Amino acid sequence: MGSTGDYQLLCLGNPLLDIQAECDESVLEKYSLKPNDAILAEEKHMPLYAELLSRKHALIAGGAAQNTARGAQYILPANSVIYIGCVGQDEYADKLRSACAAAGLRVEYRVDESQPTGRCGVIINGSNRSLCTHLAAANEYKLDHLQSPEIWELVKKAKFYYVGGYHLTVCVPAIMALAKEAAENKDKIFMLNLSAPFIPSFFKQQLDETSPYWDYIIGNETEAAAWAEAEGGEVKGKGPAEIAVYMAGLKKANEGRKRTVVITQGTDPTVVAVQGEGKAREYPVRTIGAEEIYDTNGAGDAFAGGFVAGIVEGKSLEECVDMGQWLAKLSIQELGPQYPFPKQTYSKA
Repeated sequence: MGSTGDYQLLCLGNPLLDIQAECDESVLEKYSLKPNDAILAEEKHMPLYAELLSRKHALIAGGAAQNTARGAQYILPANSVIYIGCVGQDEYADKLRSACAAAGLRVEYRVDESQPTGRCGVIINGSNRSLCTHLAAANEYKLDHLQSPEIWELVKKAKFYYVGGYHLTVCVPAIMALAKEAAENKDKIFMLNLSAPFIPSFFKQQLDETSPYWDYIIGNETEAAAWAEAEGGEVKGKGPAEIAVYMAGLKKANEGRKRTVVITQGTDPTVVAVQGEGKAREYPVRTIGAEEIYDTNGAGDAFAGGFVAGIVEGKSLEECVDMGQWLAKLSIQELGPQYPFPKQTYSKA
């Protein structure tokens, strides 16, 4: 099965407009920010975004799942990917739409009139990055948008659903609607990303609600360890391979499709476990020289984009992993979670 370009992949997440600008240390001091840190914005940070826009800047359609959606669309034929989330009714939403359009990504946002569009200010100071995020409207996604006739029609037509774990803090009913739609239609696939260690640590109940529906679950070694710690029992304190096998064996709603667990480990091999196999597989990553690495921010999102594109195209598990590693390698040579243009074409390692 290959992609036919008829919006087979639908992604749900928290859209953010990344505003990246090079600044000196005075800007960090002005807003009480630290180099190589990531925080949620307070009231005192609100003027930061306009200040970054007044400088030479780059606008990127951000938020983890939106980065992944852009990555998948980078590989797949035109008109393959739809992304949904919530934005405000403001200039930032317009910039976000324009950035997505430039990447060929179709977006169907819910518009919240009470909150501004979520933004992430990225202050670049030499090799340091400081991120200041104001979630705002991204926190306001509602199930009624997903179930509106025009959006639900897109859901019905899609064959693959991808959800960023960050959305577990926003609208679990929307995630579950997609999960159950996939389970009830045996030809559809539901994929979820753990996204960050705090998701399994502090939102374990919400995560557990989705777990029977995971056809694919993706995360890195730190997120997997946090999940195992929260899960407890025999899996607590285990390594990535054992955690992956354990996760693969969890109870599943659609027993006709085996669950696949994918755990990335930076430059160490990617660990993959398939339900029922009893042993994890390992896939070495593509090599890259240290001098070629520019920015690792968003590398995991890029891996997920390549991997998911492979799933949509019906590739083997080994090739899906390689596609993820290929796109991640491209991304870390760019500033922020971006992909090079003119577009490069995937080739096997």
